[in-house]
Amino acid sequence: MPAPLPSILSRAKTVLVDVPRHGKLAYCLLRDDRIPVAPKAVLVAALGVIISPLDFPAWIPVLGEFDMLALGILAVETFIEACPAEIRREHEAALKAGQSVWDRDVRDTVGAARHGLGRAVDRIRSRVRHRDEYQSMSEVG
Repeated sequence: MPAPLPSILSRAKTVLVDVPRHGKLAYCLLRDDRIPVAPKAVLVAALGVIISPLDFPAWIPVLGEFDMLALGILAVETFIEACPAEIRREHEAALKAGQSVWDRDVRDTVGAARHGLGRAVDRIRSRVRHRDEYQSMSEVG
């Protein structure tokens, strides 16, 4: 039987597994109209602080000591806990089944990116095939 991981490694592993899962759940809950505006606003404000170019100076007690990653994790966890349990469970089940808003949006985004990339490649191929027919602006005298 393997020895249990030390506490700090065990906690780090949990965070690494939970952060993506909770991020997806938070995304789904943010998109749900049944979730009240207040928890959504708090999460968006916290994430705004994280991406803001302004940095809180270290001399501000507690806030200056927060690492941005810790603030993000705390904001997402707090938001998820503020959402009604039955809606949370509904989104968790959809995520597990691969049928969530997150999954649909990722599929749509990847599909749009593939379509756009395919069109760009087709245009480049067309220009390469017909390069003699076109005169570049740098060649215009």
